[in-house]
Amino acid sequence: MVRLITRTLDMCAAEAAESLLRSEETFSACLARINTIVLKPLLQADPHEQKGKDNLKLLLLLNDRFHALWDLTEENHRTLKQKFSISPSLCLQDLYILWKGDLFLSIYIQYFVTFANCVVVQGFEQVAKNKSEFWKTHKTALKQFLADFTSETSIPVALHTVLHKPLRDHVQQYAVILTRLSEAVGKCPDQELVTSVAKQYAKLKSFISQVLDEACVTKALWKSLGNKLAEWLCVPERRLLEDSKNLPVFASVGRTNRVLLFDDILVLIQGNNCQSFDLKLVWVDGSGSEKPDPEKHALHIVTPEEVFFLSAKEPRMKAVWQWKLNQAVRQALNGKRDFPLWGEAGEGSEPPFHRCFKYIFRAEGRFKNAAYEGEWYWGKPHGKGTLKWPDGRNHVGDFKEGLEHGFGICLIPLLSEDKYDCYKCHWCEGKMRGYGICEYGNEMVYKGYFNDNLRQGFGILENPSAKQPFQYTGQWDNDKKNGYGVWDDKDRGERYIGIWQDDHRHGQGIVVTQSGVCYQRTFHVDKMVGSGILLLEDDSVYEGNFTSDLTFVGKGKLTFSNGFTLEGTFSNKSGQGLQTQGILNTSSDQQDASITKVQLGLDEFPVEKRWQGIYDQFLDFLHSGCKEEMEESCTGFHIQTSKELRKSQEYLFCQRGSEDVSGKIEDVLEELVQHRELESLQCYLEKAFKSSLHPLGKLLKALTFAFQATYSGIGANKHLLNMAQEEVKYYAKKIWEFYQGLLHLALEQKGQSLAKTEDGEKSDLNAYGVILPLILPCFYPELFMLYMLYHEKEDNLYCQGIVDLSLFPDIKLLEFLDVQKHLWPLKDLTLTTNQRHSLIKDKCFLSATECLQKLITTVDPREKLEILQKTYEEIESTVSRVVERDYKLPMDDLLPLLMYVVSRARIQHLGAEIHLIRDLMDPTNKGGMYDFLLTAVESCYEHILKDMRLHQKESWYVARDP
Repeated sequence: MVRLITRTLDMCAAEAAESLLRSEETFSACLARINTIVLKPLLQADPHEQKGKDNLKLLLLLNDRFHALWDLTEENHRTLKQKFSISPSLCLQDLYILWKGDLFLSIYIQYFVTFANCVVVQGFEQVAKNKSEFWKTHKTALKQFLADFTSETSIPVALHTVLHKPLRDHVQQYAVILTRLSEAVGKCPDQELVTSVAKQYAKLKSFISQVLDEACVTKALWKSLGNKLAEWLCVPERRLLEDSKNLPVFASVGRTNRVLLFDDILVLIQGNNCQSFDLKLVWVDGSGSEKPDPEKHALHIVTPEEVFFLSAKEPRMKAVWQWKLNQAVRQALNGKRDFPLWGEAGEGSEPPFHRCFKYIFRAEGRFKNAAYEGEWYWGKPHGKGTLKWPDGRNHVGDFKEGLEHGFGICLIPLLSEDKYDCYKCHWCEGKMRGYGICEYGNEMVYKGYFNDNLRQGFGILENPSAKQPFQYTGQWDNDKKNGYGVWDDKDRGERYIGIWQDDHRHGQGIVVTQSGVCYQRTFHVDKMVGSGILLLEDDSVYEGNFTSDLTFVGKGKLTFSNGFTLEGTFSNKSGQGLQTQGILNTSSDQQDASITKVQLGLDEFPVEKRWQGIYDQFLDFLHSGCKEEMEESCTGFHIQTSKELRKSQEYLFCQRGSEDVSGKIEDVLEELVQHRELESLQCYLEKAFKSSLHPLGKLLKALTFAFQATYSGIGANKHLLNMAQEEVKYYAKKIWEFYQGLLHLALEQKGQSLAKTEDGEKSDLNAYGVILPLILPCFYPELFMLYMLYHEKEDNLYCQGIVDLSLFPDIKLLEFLDVQKHLWPLKDLTLTTNQRHSLIKDKCFLSATECLQKLITTVDPREKLEILQKTYEEIESTVSRVVERDYKLPMDDLLPLLMYVVSRARIQHLGAEIHLIRDLMDPTNKGGMYDFLLTAVESCYEHILKDMRLHQKESWYVARDP
């Protein structure tokens, strides 16, 4: 059976090969004659006018296509002839047109498309006219190619026929041979291939017929139109697909009297003028949702700058126009025509609504003359794209419904110089809204929020140039500094912390200088008004009126660092220095601590009103339901969109860190629900705060930046300690509120709810107990510096006391501190030769001392308290070892021993450490063991201070009364 099928296939293939060989031989000879008699003379023309030159280019291209087809025919003929010379029996694999069918189809398609282009522009008519004498003498030579040739046959018709009919007939022969072969092979492994190739050649026949028909119709159109329209519209490759004269349809635009659909454009003719629309940017809506008249059968046509209707009298006409328009648009988007050109009505998919293309806007408006290249949807820029104006402006980013919407980078050239303002911002409905970074051409940089193209909300404006460096961190309104803000004048070495109005210092303000002087005044349009308080670097305090150069003027009170006061009227006449009339009080020999350590800004700048712009943006994100598209706009960027943006992402919220948690908002909400237990929550929040993608991490970064802008560098002034301390506590409270809001939203999306709503006291406890220890490391350097400055005098005095105590050997110090002898750990004193107990230092209670020294290695008040407890346990353990039994230290024994350990630990800023712990410790620890131990250490500190003050006082009296 298998042998029979093989024999049958071989017979069929041999018959097909024989037919093909004869056909190719005849056809190749025909092509040779056409080349000699027709093509070569056609190419010998030497036109002078532009039209003739363009026509010659088309003929040269046609000649190239002709020779490609001829070469393929020759190759097929040689291959078949060679096969027959070797063996008279051939198989299907020997048929060139089967195994290289795509190549045959491609070359024939290229030839007939080029031939049709010549027909459309009346190329053969022009050639016959230019070389009319030649063709009159050689007219009979064309007769051999034309069966119905007569003396009346025109040269253009003859040329047209000679250059397409033999080739078209040969395609018919291919189709016949392959159809017979397909029917003969029956069921065999190669049947599918033979059948497929036969269908392709059948399609090629239809394609050639359609191409020639379209060319003739288009040629007739150009003849019928006026010269102006024809010259403007006529392009060799353009084909007419439908004409409202043949299939009536009426346009709603102006006085349109004719509608033409080509394969690349839609044309509305209005008298001698016309309006064209690129099909790549034409959308067709046949749903009738926006009909101008319910009784009309209308198509809604949408283009980038025009929207109109095409109305038909009958549903059938509307359906035909809709189908042809959609197919033409789809093919234009694909960049090639279908094969064949038109199938049955209803075939072919609709063109996509989302497209990518370039277009130049012409109509009046903001986009006039701008070139947009990118994604489109229903006639409007929608998705990613680029806008470029002739004047150098350009915008790269996201668009929605024709407007900038989402993240975008906008460059605006400065007219006076070759520089640009560069906006890297979020946009909403064509305007900047949300977080952004603007790098101005004058070297200033703004990082913050916008609304309707204006700076609005929290933002930082910085000028890093060497001439006038400054930085403003604070609130903006209507593109101006308004509300609470910090101005850092790096040139003058001053920092203003206070209220602004319309770019002016206006209201209560604090000025801190590099020299250590600071003052608090009321400002009116940048000028100081009324009285204020001036704190000098030597701890003198002036209360009253003073000038901008800090000269005392008018009534005031000056309190010196030694406690003396001078109250009266001050003046400063030229050349005479400072003068005063008043009362000098020398009765006090010590300055009141409430004056020397006065704290500024607490009443003037309530903590809940500072940095409201930061909280507002994050709350807006929360109230929006934490929509993903709102996240970057409200909470800052987390995507490096371009190299240009990457340069600026070292700024606010934009640092890249280790990402142990997901930044996707759906993942964030899911993880919040999973980590609700205290221990799990603390671990999760610790990772979230370190993340540059997590909303909580972004909020902490923003607050850190604001805190550093206020209290670092020049702002490190002891008179701002309470402002800074309560600010850090408030940060913890707001972050906890934001966490609670995220958790509530996460549970709500799961159909759950919080077990119960926290009251204010419970919320504060969680803020201090859970959040504060985790965020404190971000603020600790600046905050602890303020504590050190505030307690500098006491700590210096304390250090002197420690130095004095360090001179004592261990035994002498224990004796001096009244530690009971039976508690002395003498066994810990390892003696060397010629050494006595009374000379050994720093050996007793060594483990407790080393433990207490770890106090400076951590920033967390909770961990510092744990160190105090471990120190206490080490003291008690040492004592128990000495007395050889468990020993619970009573207070009378603990304080002397703790005093010994504190003196040997030599912690330089112990006062600052104690007060930081006291101020920031978890409120639940108050009254407990931790509080008791902290009080005990504080008592030791105060005892050493008290002794040193008495010593200083005695020395002062001795020096005064020799």
